[in-house]
Amino acid sequence: MKKFLFSILLLSSNVFAQNFGPNVTGNTENIFQYLNNDTIIGAIQPESKTTFNSYTYVNYTLKGFRAGIRFESYLPAILGYPTRFSGSGIGYKYAGFSNDMLDVTIGNFYEQFGSGMTFRAYEARALGVDNALDGINIRFRPHQGVEIKAVYGKMRYELKEGKLINADGFVRGVDGEFNLNALIKPFAESKLNLSVGGSFVSKNQKAFHALYNMPNNVGTYGGRIKATYKNYYLEAEHVIKEQDPSLNNDYIYNYGFGSIITAGYSQKGLGIILQAKSIDNMSYRVDPDATLTDLNINFLPASTKAHTYNLAATLYPYGTNLNGEISFSADVMYKIPKKSKLGGKYGTSINVNYVIILAPNRDYSQQDTITRELYTTTPFAFSDSLFLKDFNVEIKRKFSKKFKMTLKYFNFRFNNDVNQVTKLKNQQTYIDSHIGVIDFTYKFNRKHSLRTEIQGLFTKRDKGNWATLLFEYNISPKWFFSVIDQYNYGNEIVTSRVHYLTASAGYLFGSSRFIVSYGRQRAGIFCVGGVCRNVPATNGLTITFVSSF
Repeated sequence: MKKFLFSILLLSSNVFAQNFGPNVTGNTENIFQYLNNDTIIGAIQPESKTTFNSYTYVNYTLKGFRAGIRFESYLPAILGYPTRFSGSGIGYKYAGFSNDMLDVTIGNFYEQFGSGMTFRAYEARALGVDNALDGINIRFRPHQGVEIKAVYGKMRYELKEGKLINADGFVRGVDGEFNLNALIKPFAESKLNLSVGGSFVSKNQKAFHALYNMPNNVGTYGGRIKATYKNYYLEAEHVIKEQDPSLNNDYIYNYGFGSIITAGYSQKGLGIILQAKSIDNMSYRVDPDATLTDLNINFLPASTKAHTYNLAATLYPYGTNLNGEISFSADVMYKIPKKSKLGGKYGTSINVNYVIILAPNRDYSQQDTITRELYTTTPFAFSDSLFLKDFNVEIKRKFSKKFKMTLKYFNFRFNNDVNQVTKLKNQQTYIDSHIGVIDFTYKFNRKHSLRTEIQGLFTKRDKGNWATLLFEYNISPKWFFSVIDQYNYGNEIVTSRVHYLTASAGYLFGSSRFIVSYGRQRAGIFCVGGVCRNVPATNGLTITFVSSF
């Protein structure tokens, strides 16, 4: 029946497109793997030998009307993906309309309030995250500079044997944002642009615990402000979460809070971003017993930069600590002018980034064991217990039309007790490491180019030193070929000095991309934006096809 309805929708879309001029768009992403056993890295071949993830969107718009579906397949899901995804079926469907004042979506939707600390429904496919709401989303713009959002629905939980299943509880919320320059005449001509906003979100979920009285309704609320003046900007948000005992916080009844302050300055050739963040007891889920990436109502922005180089991004990644952390960061970008002695003919870009993340300072002396409010703390009250220190410098320079280079240095101090990504010996807590990267590209002509990465990680802890070597050959605009090898040459155990070698080839045609790769993947933690999932070791063939229309 589902396949029949899907076919009718596609057919009717084509008919309308030919006769009434609507717009039909879509995209598809398909990942196929054939996996092998590999006792050296601990890779296990699944019983099916193959895995397959597939996603196909079809979107239809006609004037102010829109509708769409997403067909998904997990036959079975690729290793490391949540096991609650299986079979084939429609995992996302919606219909809606919009005009200058009103935007209404019925069905599945994604939405975000402010920075996301009170509410964020989003998809991060690489992490296996999809917490779309199934219900109604309304955006109302009654006046220039005013936007009010309202959401009500159940959160997507699993696709079981092709059937979409939502969580039992409800999520409902309202958010408003007001631009004072558009609303107040004296601000209209001001160089100071000022916006304020606020949100309230609550969940309703019947919960049971053998020892504790669990609340069925839990609210989160907060306010924010955004100001820009000439080259300066400031954003600040503070939210409060009501008593929400859960598996994440060991069923305590403390209130939670989150504060983020970001300030910046920019001009030609210079950009500065400073941020301070304080989080305490901010895990907020539809089901209090949910874990990992399941059923998160809110999102806590990451403090660290999204590193892209292999060794910095995969060996010791840091995920936002939902129970509590305080971070301070600075990011400075400067471009040495062109045709100067230091800048060279094309200029030189320098980026310096520093992040320190600390444990909150909590007072347990006045804890109430009856109400289970176990400590007191305040925003930005930090201790001397370090979670992470991340210092990195990047220098980019173009030497000629054919040759450009990037140099990067990282210094990490990582608390493995907080974000455990490995097993350390002798009750060690911290992993100190240095990483150096040389990344250069040479263009042979307009079509042919070679990019090379040389990376090294140096540490006396964990598994010792690592090296990564990458060669990527591009034949523009159709082809690319790459080989990457991650090698643990410093491991104390000689038999564990393993090469994680992968070769890839890709072909691009129009809006489609076809990629084939074969090789090893190291077991570890994969993080995006402070959200992480475990990735098992694999050895095998991966074929990816992506296309849009």
